[in-house]
Amino acid sequence: MFRQFYPTVYSGSAYQIDFRKLYEKGYRGLLTDVDNTLVEHGAPANERSVALFVMLHQMGWKTCILSNNDEGRVAPFAEKTESFYICNAGKPGTAGYEKGMEQMGTDRETTLFLGDQMFTDIWGANRAGIRSILVKPIKKDPLFHIRLKRAGEFIVKIFYSAYARKHPGIL
Repeated sequence: MFRQFYPTVYSGSAYQIDFRKLYEKGYRGLLTDVDNTLVEHGAPANERSVALFVMLHQMGWKTCILSNNDEGRVAPFAEKTESFYICNAGKPGTAGYEKGMEQMGTDRETTLFLGDQMFTDIWGANRAGIRSILVKPIKKDPLFHIRLKRAGEFIVKIFYSAYARKHPGIL
């Protein structure tokens, strides 16, 4: 019923993911959301997020910021993390995911998506045929429309928890 919103796997934080292991499994491209995935909503790239991207690039990962935010928000973050970017991505539409893979030179089998929202990030990745990692939001969202979506996601997460116990995600 809600499977289109289910991530491949769940992680408590983007900073707890074993990207080396994923690279060894053949993944080469990371599409990622920014707000509440890598930093608090509206915050600039910080030392922790920049260090994550430095580590990813040293391993050989290609990275692309995929955000529904405008260029004024996304471009500076992408510049500090030395990543490709797509702003006004139209998630959960698939065009931004496709364009991101094209920029990175990856495909559905070698690309992962990282995000904090089931109804935009994860649903879009699933629609694009990309494996996804859902992370716990860093902080409570300041925007009302996102808090409203979170209430709906709470219901989906109840079903997802039962599903995940029977079907552990494999990346």
